[in-house]
Amino acid sequence: MKFLVIVKANKDSEAGVMPSEKMLRDMGNFNEELVKAGVMLAMEGLHPTSKGKRVRFSGTQRTVVDGPFAETKELVAGFWIWQLRSMDEALEWIKRAPFEDGAEIELRPMFEADDFGAEFTPELRAQEDRLRAQAEANQAKR
Repeated sequence: MKFLVIVKANKDSEAGVMPSEKMLRDMGNFNEELVKAGVMLAMEGLHPTSKGKRVRFSGTQRTVVDGPFAETKELVAGFWIWQLRSMDEALEWIKRAPFEDGAEIELRPMFEADDFGAEFTPELRAQEDRLRAQAEANQAKR
């Protein structure tokens, strides 16, 4: 079972304040544990929303909105993708993370092919498999 682990933004992350050396070391050690345990599939931190844009869709119209975005409680500062057996196991891992007071982390199960039922036809599965393989090959080239 895959999980998206969402690190919520706060005033510091939105202001572009970088973590301390201690936090970077502690998080690096935690990430190393995740990798050694075979849990970690991906991880990334995000720049503040002042460097981002949003695109709003309305019919055929596309409106681009420049950051920063006001509601920090709804923003994402980074994420992991983990592979685990259950939500309980994901919770046990995140409780060990070296976050400081006030941090908020959201764990969301990711859809797997079987979750889509009969609508996800063999042709659509083959297309997804082909696209995932091509995306991995593209990453390997970088």
